[in-house]
Amino acid sequence: MTGTLLVEQLLNGMQLGVTLFLMAAGLTLVFGVMGLINLAHGSLFMTGAFVTAAVTTATGSFALGLLAGTAAAAAVGALVELAVIRRLYARDHLDQVLATFALILIFTEGARYLFGGRPLWLDVPPALAGAVTLPGGAPYPVFRLVIIGVGLAVALFLYLLVGRTRLGMRIRAGETDREMIEALGVDIRTLYTVVFALGAALAGLAGGLVGALQSVQVGMGEPVLILAFVVIVIGGIGSIKGALIGALLVGVVDTSGRVFLPMAFAPFMDASSASGTGAAIASMLIYLLMALVLAVRPRGLFPVDG
Repeated sequence: MTGTLLVEQLLNGMQLGVTLFLMAAGLTLVFGVMGLINLAHGSLFMTGAFVTAAVTTATGSFALGLLAGTAAAAAVGALVELAVIRRLYARDHLDQVLATFALILIFTEGARYLFGGRPLWLDVPPALAGAVTLPGGAPYPVFRLVIIGVGLAVALFLYLLVGRTRLGMRIRAGETDREMIEALGVDIRTLYTVVFALGAALAGLAGGLVGALQSVQVGMGEPVLILAFVVIVIGGIGSIKGALIGALLVGVVDTSGRVFLPMAFAPFMDASSASGTGAAIASMLIYLLMALVLAVRPRGLFPVDG
């Protein structure tokens, strides 16, 4: 039973981890290339979730809804970059924080106006609603395995995009010397818009996938945004590899701690106290992990040189 529970929690941790990776990859690309602190990234996650839920409800197709949610987040991201973000590149980080925080408020009230204040519920598509049997006989949802597969496929796509394509070469160059690539004739404004839209699309994809596991509601992006910042600090700002490894570490530590810490305290406390104490310590584990990593490697596990 314990072995089966361990495998289940490792899979849950991977599922949370790849979801955080989709958020953190876009966030770390935007910061690495543009030097921009984007607090509104969680709002793009929420946009993807709401559009996915609305289109899925209207058409009955989750695949179409997920595609629409991802595309809508990318389009909204591009519009936000053109209208607001590109005016912030030359400003200091405090101005960026204040402006993108204002965007959070705008997105929040806009979502409430368009979709209402009540949560929306997005059902898992019937084809993915089943379960597979883990070693030991415990069932595990197929849809969570699909999320893991999608996240790893996106990680491979980003690796090939950044490492093997001309766009990736420009992105890497933009991380190290923006002035030089602009002097060589690269349209830096277009590059920034493309990178921001790509990051927004990844956030929208994550929102659409998570929307089938929990309620879709106003403000759902901010808690995920906090975890995504933890991920990129652990992994190294600007590093896609670091975002993936950091996200998996955070996911496994968080899910395992929430299950196994209350069990560890159970022999010494009554059930209620063990549950409360374990949950309280589990909520701090990822921040303790971040502090430990920064104590050993102040720039994160895989910092980008330059």
